[in-house]
Amino acid sequence: MRFWWVNQNQTFDHEQGGGYLWSPQTNANGARNQFYENMLLVQEGDIVFSFTDTYIMAVGYCEGPAFEAMKPKVFGAAGQNWNQKGWCVPVSYRRPGKEKVRPKDHMDRIAPLLPKKYSPLQLNGKGLQGVYLAEISAEFGALLMHLTETPELTRQVTTLAELTVDNEEQEIIQNASLAETVKVAMVQARRGQGKFRERVQMLEIGCRVTQVTQDKLLVASHIKPWRESDNIERLDGNNGLFLSPHVDALFDGGFISFTKKGEFLISPRLEKDVLERWSIDPRNKVGSFNADQAFFLEHHNEKVFKAS
Repeated sequence: MRFWWVNQNQTFDHEQGGGYLWSPQTNANGARNQFYENMLLVQEGDIVFSFTDTYIMAVGYCEGPAFEAMKPKVFGAAGQNWNQKGWCVPVSYRRPGKEKVRPKDHMDRIAPLLPKKYSPLQLNGKGLQGVYLAEISAEFGALLMHLTETPELTRQVTTLAELTVDNEEQEIIQNASLAETVKVAMVQARRGQGKFRERVQMLEIGCRVTQVTQDKLLVASHIKPWRESDNIERLDGNNGLFLSPHVDALFDGGFISFTKKGEFLISPRLEKDVLERWSIDPRNKVGSFNADQAFFLEHHNEKVFKAS
């Protein structure tokens, strides 16, 4: 098992929600880049520490080696000068046990462990521009696991034999072009479980409306409905919200929605006393959404929300 450090300042939400690492294959001028070539060294079971905005924001379990993939469309303006052809590594991300550990606060212990070559950090604890994926030592990795209070990460596998599927899910099961692990993930995503739920949890702490954060009391709900999404969108954590069950019923039914700035949209078809009985104040904002979430909310507002 190897340990890796990834700087994700421009692409954090995209990669966390999508469950991957992505880099170009070369620099824009075609020159080799060690931090991109490191993608080809990653193997299943490796651990990656996600660094953004000066903090370790996530710890990931690499689920397989890199494969060739074009630059994700969701990156938008991020990395405008990057080559379109790149490498993608599937990663299962988790929040650290101790959230938002700032390496800068621990440089007395970290500095002696920094790689002499291709270091991801400066000695003052600041990130290095131009660094994407850097290998770190087992000793450095163990220290970061300790500082973040992250338990040992393993891959949890569910088989098709363990699932009971309905007619709509049979369409996924019978798709010969999909691997079994992908079929399982798709079925679980429809139920708000598995990889989809894990990815939503990386981006959403709790229900934005009720402020409930206890995992077992929340529904991982698709913003753009599962049946209307493509296979990538079905698993994208940015296409999901954690909602309390009664809020999920309103959102899924198109009786409420949100603007990208977090303002409530209330359908005229909703009985006037429902929100009051459930102690929901539509004057309250629920917090702004990232660019990917806003993209899916646009679909919900146009296709699902009952505006009239």
